[in-house]
Amino acid sequence: MKNIEALRNSSEDILNCQIKDDTGLNDFQKTANDVHIAIPKVGIERFRIPLNFEHRDGSVRSTDAQASMFVFLEAHKTGANMSRFCNILQAEGLENNVNNEFFATVLRRYRTDLRDYDTEPLIPQAHLTLDFNYPVKQQSLKSGNWGWQYYNVSMEGIEGRDGIPYINLTLKYEYSSTCPCSLSMSKQYEEQYRNGETTEGSGIASAHSQRSVATITVKYKAESKFHVEDLIELMRIALPTETQSLVKRLDEQAFAILNGDNPMFVEHSTRRISEVLNSEKEILDWQAKVEHLESLHSHNAVGYIRKEHPKA
Repeated sequence: MKNIEALRNSSEDILNCQIKDDTGLNDFQKTANDVHIAIPKVGIERFRIPLNFEHRDGSVRSTDAQASMFVFLEAHKTGANMSRFCNILQAEGLENNVNNEFFATVLRRYRTDLRDYDTEPLIPQAHLTLDFNYPVKQQSLKSGNWGWQYYNVSMEGIEGRDGIPYINLTLKYEYSSTCPCSLSMSKQYEEQYRNGETTEGSGIASAHSQRSVATITVKYKAESKFHVEDLIELMRIALPTETQSLVKRLDEQAFAILNGDNPMFVEHSTRRISEVLNSEKEILDWQAKVEHLESLHSHNAVGYIRKEHPKA
């Protein structure tokens, strides 16, 4: 508890700041810190900024994003220069499109430019997270139309002492899941009705299905060419019953057929994701949460899964 008093800045400390910035104003952030406690992440969240995102086909679209920016603050430091986070991101965002290289550049600048003095070693670790909605053209299943499908995306870049920047890409993927048990019982009933074994109902039964959400996070090196759209394509392989942005009657019927061909419990969906992500060599690690927002039950069916690493 002896350090509590040291954490209280007196009015004398504030008024008699000996360190000045280039304009002559007091620079209290650079004053000595008597309480030697390191802070793993300190910085800014909810910084809103329009950025130009580079799509896989080379096209560029401006998208509003929210940025979170952090550095590791060493025990002997009083604070981080918060405005530099914003200045660096804005400057790079005006000059460059957002891609994997963009993250590598910004992270290195945070480690370099947020130092108090040029003679200091690089800051041990820096983080940059961008949260945004990513639009992709989605072809209708059969009618030849298309619409914009929006994906909730988060990209977190991290660079540590080893100087190797990594990206954790998180994607929310929405799809339809038809319950295999419900489908089986529905077809059983229809057959019994046709055979005269029951007169209950009208002879038509509908299997329950629901909108479902898979939240996937994959890790890869920033030097990789892996892209948001690569992860979307992997998910479309694993879970082909993706919700549709624009449908005509032809597409609606095709969607019903597709669901009939892919009945799945949450356990099926979870394992399908595992099979597909494990096949992609660019992905170093991954984890997923799968939710079936039940139409039969008032609760949800949920599965968690992650990449299994061989034990040493």
